Amino acid sequence: MINVLFCGNDKVFDGLLTCSLSILKRSRTDEPISFYIFTMDVSHIKDTYTAISDEQVDFFNRVIKEYNEENRAIKVDVTSLYMEHFDKCPNESAYCSPYTLIRLFADKVDILPDKLLYLDIDIMFNRDIHLLYDIDVEGYEYAAARDHYGKYLIHPNYVNAGVLLFNLKRMKETGLLEKARELIKTKKLTFADQSAIIRSTTKKKMLRQKFNDQKFLHKSTVVRHFSKRLFWLPYPHTDNIKQWHVSRVHKVFKYYQFDDILYEYIYLKKKFENEVLNK
Repeated sequence: MINVLFCGNDKVFDGLLTCSLSILKRSRTDEPISFYIFTMDVSHIKDTYTAISDEQVDFFNRVIKEYNEENRAIKVDVTSLYMEHFDKCPNESAYCSPYTLIRLFADKVDILPDKLLYLDIDIMFNRDIHLLYDIDVEGYEYAAARDHYGKYLIHPNYVNAGVLLFNLKRMKETGLLEKARELIKTKKLTFADQSAIIRSTTKKKMLRQKFNDQKFLHKSTVVRHFSKRLFWLPYPHTDNIKQWHVSRVHKVFKYYQFDDILYEYIYLKKKFENEVLNK
């Protein structure tokens, strides 16, 4: 069984579909995949901070089972954990949303397996997931690749936390997530959860950049991470183009390698919207 963890609210549906489709379409495997989805309702902070809906998860479940009947999606509501640990904490209004913090509850959810691949929602697999998932993390808390900008600006081994291959058993032994939660509760951190994870790490395994490529797409790229990046032309600026911005992926990046995935996503998104309208 391959185990994947996503986190987010009902706005992550586009990323959930596109990222998962890329895994299913680019991987040659008969092994079933469990997609765990951490979510919560914290609409008291912001109106749009509502949990991913049961309708979205049910539809997603139907999609993934078309590829393998044993695939499954498991929604995990962590609202109570968030309110207990992070309500009104210094990082509640971090650079992203509070949903970036909830992967730090992985050790608190008993149904999660010992080995788990955490993925940000703005990720596409260009090659087989087994190239990443089968990496041995025995003796390490997690495996991660360097952050494209952080390795120059902060530290040569500064990692990007958008792709983390968890050895959850080891993380529980060292208390990594417990220490990270304490930092989130007590200190304002520049990159919130990412900073907390890095500061709490005892031993990590460094991965090659191809496992979390935040700027380029090469033939060898396993994971293309559509994170915010710097563009020099026509003037220096940052932009945050996601994979579901299909026309911009074509126009700006000149990527057509994902078209089979993105066109299926467009069809499925429209199908879901029609189902909701016709209820």
